[in-house]
Amino acid sequence: MTMIAAGDLHRLWRNLPIGTLKDIIGAGTCLVLAPHPDDESLGCGGLIARCCAELRPPVVVILTDGSGSHPHSQQYPPGKLAGLREQEAIRAVQVLGMQPNRLYFLRAIDTAAPHNGPMFEATVRRLVELVRAFDCSAILATWQFDPHCDHEAAALVAAETARMTRVRLLSYPVWGWTLGDDTPVEASPVRGWRLDISPHLAAKRRAIATHASQYGELISDDPGGFQLPPALLRDMDGPWETFLLP
Repeated sequence: MTMIAAGDLHRLWRNLPIGTLKDIIGAGTCLVLAPHPDDESLGCGGLIARCCAELRPPVVVILTDGSGSHPHSQQYPPGKLAGLREQEAIRAVQVLGMQPNRLYFLRAIDTAAPHNGPMFEATVRRLVELVRAFDCSAILATWQFDPHCDHEAAALVAAETARMTRVRLLSYPVWGWTLGDDTPVEASPVRGWRLDISPHLAAKRRAIATHASQYGELISDDPGGFQLPPALLRDMDGPWETFLLP
């Protein structure tokens, strides 16, 4: 197996050609699959806003309930936290210009999204239904080597959905941007585009900020709970987003 250093991979991503929305998702709309509430804004906030501005609103599907970010909080036990994170996601897509009736929650348990088996198959069936119902021309999911089990699951589910529906499959890196420069990653041809989101960057920033539970201040009784790292937020704050072909 040939490997590539993550730093070299990042440089290749940064030099991908700038594409139009049609280049990336085709002539129709797209389905954005996010592993957790907030990934839709981090990885695709600009694309979602641009789709809406061009009257091609996407369908956004959140795979897990996000309930695992603060496991020791008494103020926000898992059920309450899951509800809070859904409300944050609803506000986020509205900030990006999308109606919440195009937002779907599959509510898999955080950190337990299926990689195979009956639950995986049921998830794929649901996504196939949505792709066909909304006549999507592409499905976008997190990069298969993002270092998180739910991001890997989203990539697998999306790949199978794309195979069954014959729509275009693209991936967007989130945690992949945080890999250290010397981290080895399986090498494959780097193809895809960068999408110019500069007119929508302010909306993307506001959408990310609606996920207040992930900033470490709203939930104060679990000091070891998850916080969005500043380095990741910087990586997501550029004037373009990256979309990779298989």
